Amino acid sequence: MAELTKQGLGRFFARQGILVAFVVFMIVFALATPRFIDIDNIAGVVRSSAILGVMALGVTFVVIGGNLDLSVGSMMSFSTIVVLDLHDKLGPALAIPAMFGLTLCLGAFIGFLVGYLKLNSLIVTLGMLSAIHGLTLTWSGGKNMDIADKDATWFGVFGQGYVAGVPSPIVIFALLALVLGVILSRTPFGRKVYAVGGNGTAATFSGIPRARVVFMTYLVSAFCVATAGLIQASRSMGSQNTVGQGLELEVLAAVILGGASLLGGAGTVFKTVIGVLILGFIQNGLLLMGLAFYAQYVVTWVIIILAVWLDIAAKRGRLWSPIA
Repeated sequence: MAELTKQGLGRFFARQGILVAFVVFMIVFALATPRFIDIDNIAGVVRSSAILGVMALGVTFVVIGGNLDLSVGSMMSFSTIVVLDLHDKLGPALAIPAMFGLTLCLGAFIGFLVGYLKLNSLIVTLGMLSAIHGLTLTWSGGKNMDIADKDATWFGVFGQGYVAGVPSPIVIFALLALVLGVILSRTPFGRKVYAVGGNGTAATFSGIPRARVVFMTYLVSAFCVATAGLIQASRSMGSQNTVGQGLELEVLAAVILGGASLLGGAGTVFKTVIGVLILGFIQNGLLLMGLAFYAQYVVTWVIIILAVWLDIAAKRGRLWSPIA
């Protein structure tokens, strides 16, 4: 009986350990810093998490499909710089679709390499991380981008506007999460993504076009990155070339925190939203407690390791394996 109880606890913490840890963190932060539970602080965390959240929605499709996308940080920098540059040259009405088109081309290229040429997604996206960063520097000439006349454009509505009193970044994040959640859970394409990520070989034998599905997941990811870049550019009306640097790890941490398996075939859009909020509140709590901003990279790394360990443990049904 004791062994069964121990195994049951092991399964519970393997599956719900992140949520338990989150609750503990929330209690500690609330006790240590009363400002943490202030309504303005909570609203600020949700708003600041919107850009990361939009990117995480797209990466959720890639991860459930059994692959990785570590290029999203550099791709977000690219989309931000491009739309800011084209804004003054073409106007926002043309700059926005042009930026989306170029970003989707990058996603299509990655999807082709991983899906049709069957190259390793980790290697491909790591390489593209550097390549896209170089492309961004080439496009901008190594300079920061700013909109010339910030007061004479409606471009700021995406990052600074409000819809019924709700900040537009939150509205965009929520609407995109709703649409992609329905696509992933209620459409044939969504079911194919789960099938390919769960067992690509079996999916192929059952008639599912694996290469096309993988290709499409990277297009979804690129679309979400372009949307995040639009929000970032609209919010700041200017940007550095490295605005998205390091975000790929935070995005991956949020997706894994939400329960998506790095082995593929598991995860939901709703849980990714929860993962984004968990990461956002943990980072905010650490800042309020005086932890240096750059130390958060260490915390993000620890969270990724913990989440991966719990993911593997959940599949084994226990938190650790005895040494043979």
